[in-house]
Amino acid sequence: MKLLIATRNRGKIDEIKVLLGLGLQRNVEILTLPDMPSVTEPRETGKTFAENARSKALHYAKAFNILCVADDSGLSVAAMGGRPGVRSARYAGEQATDEKNNAVLLDELKPFPRPWTAAFLCAAAAALPSRVIAESAGRVEGEIVPVPRGTFGFGYDPIFLVKGSGKTMAEHTPEEKNRISHRGQAIRLIIRELRNSGMFG
Repeated sequence: MKLLIATRNRGKIDEIKVLLGLGLQRNVEILTLPDMPSVTEPRETGKTFAENARSKALHYAKAFNILCVADDSGLSVAAMGGRPGVRSARYAGEQATDEKNNAVLLDELKPFPRPWTAAFLCAAAAALPSRVIAESAGRVEGEIVPVPRGTFGFGYDPIFLVKGSGKTMAEHTPEEKNRISHRGQAIRLIIRELRNSGMFG
């Protein structure tokens, strides 16, 4: 059986591949968008992470006639009313780097008193060409710190202090991050749903 991870984000690909590899049978061939022919990308117009995850999973499942897993994830900061939210990856502009997104967020937070409480959120979906067959969500609580720390991860990981750990997400190793992260939670639940469906034994 083949399964497509519907993202071009290298950080997400690496994390999800490991999670699927641990959770599914060895005879599952895991593919990613860079492995596939070029197709029109879906517009991420959903107002929630769940809407975007469903849309991406269905879009690519239909395009390639394949079982597809997609996620949509981001950062929610309490002082900013939940922003950047679904705009997390593009917060500083459509082609913004992680560093630029972090810099813009930190600049906007300056007027607000600390602690800058926040949460990482993830919604995941699995779809066949005809329908969504599984959905899940994950959440990690924490706060934003004013100076980036750590060399692992990507996105907002260097400025997100994980509640109770004393470390930013970027100070956790990839193995540690997959155990505690919002994406790790969501993908493990998707794997459970797929196995319960009988598709993977």
